[in-house]
Amino acid sequence: MYMEKLKLDGRVAVVTGGGQGIGFACAQALGEAGASVVIAEMMPDRVKSSVAALETLGLTASGVTLDVTKSKDVDRAAAEIVKKHGRVDILVNNAGVARSDVRAEDTSDEHWRFHMDVNVDGVFWCCRAFGREMLKQGKGAIVNIGSMSGYIVNKPQPQAFYNASKAAVHHMTRSLAAEWATRGVRVNAVAPTYIETPLTAFGIKENPEMYKTWLEMTPMGRVGQPDEIASVVQFLASDAASLVTGTIVLADGGYTCW
Repeated sequence: MYMEKLKLDGRVAVVTGGGQGIGFACAQALGEAGASVVIAEMMPDRVKSSVAALETLGLTASGVTLDVTKSKDVDRAAAEIVKKHGRVDILVNNAGVARSDVRAEDTSDEHWRFHMDVNVDGVFWCCRAFGREMLKQGKGAIVNIGSMSGYIVNKPQPQAFYNASKAAVHHMTRSLAAEWATRGVRVNAVAPTYIETPLTAFGIKENPEMYKTWLEMTPMGRVGQPDEIASVVQFLASDAASLVTGTIVLADGGYTCW
């Protein structure tokens, strides 16, 4: 009974930014659970390579190019996916950006908008477009990738723009969850610690002193891996989490305990 709830056979799962890092790990996790996975990526080459990699693993995958910052492009992609697959059951809003280590007083309008366009607007455009389809079906699960930075202020790098964008994702998650709860659509989020991906290379690989501080601030004394976030996403997307909505799951190695 309980293991059955984790299975996603027959479901269609869309993962934005699914071509690398956490996104690709989520796509693999959902695919291994039985879902047909759609990689939604801005870069055509990355769409092609990630789909091929999933197929090599014996998983069912397809791809679509998508710029989450353009609402019309999101609407187009949603319509294209529904036309091809007949439905959308799971959405993982993973596409995100982080160009950190910029002080607030030095943050340009362009730098601020860059993070808001992707991390906030893009998440909402996708929730809105794919959420409409799920509401028509009367069932669906959305998992947004937030960050522990939506709870705390990171040290030592200044990044007010990023922290604000992820806090917005968390409250957006709760707001949509409350609005859609009686209509069969669950909305949750995962708030990761530092995960070893290209997005965190500026600290892990390029700044030893910064990396040292990150580890000192984390009770577990290590950064996370993409599969550790994907496992949480798989749970939230499945019927095992049928009573869970509006929740932000911290997967932070204990970082927010101190």
